[in-house]
Amino acid sequence: MVLFRSLLGGVLRARRMQQGLTLRQVSQNARVSLGYISEIERGQKEASSELLFSLCSALDLPLSEVLREVSDAVALEEAALELAATPLPVVPVGRRTSGDVVASAA
Repeated sequence: MVLFRSLLGGVLRARRMQQGLTLRQVSQNARVSLGYISEIERGQKEASSELLFSLCSALDLPLSEVLREVSDAVALEEAALELAATPLPVVPVGRRTSGDVVASAA
């Protein structure tokens, strides 16, 4: 399962760090407690739309840009989960061709 809050927190943390900002600086600019921002970045708390807007403003980022990055991350996670859930075809021993991949027990 893809957790939106974890991906959102990762995007916010990455963007904050790219700008060289500390949690304290973002906390002061957004007027949100440092501890709460930390929990959001670690995916432990959900950010309301108002809080997310404040964080984006403090980071001088358009909300749409942050949401687009999160959306892209969700799409990658979904693709990875789908790929992991797709069973590999089983080729009977007598019907293998030179192009088939055979797992080794070694």
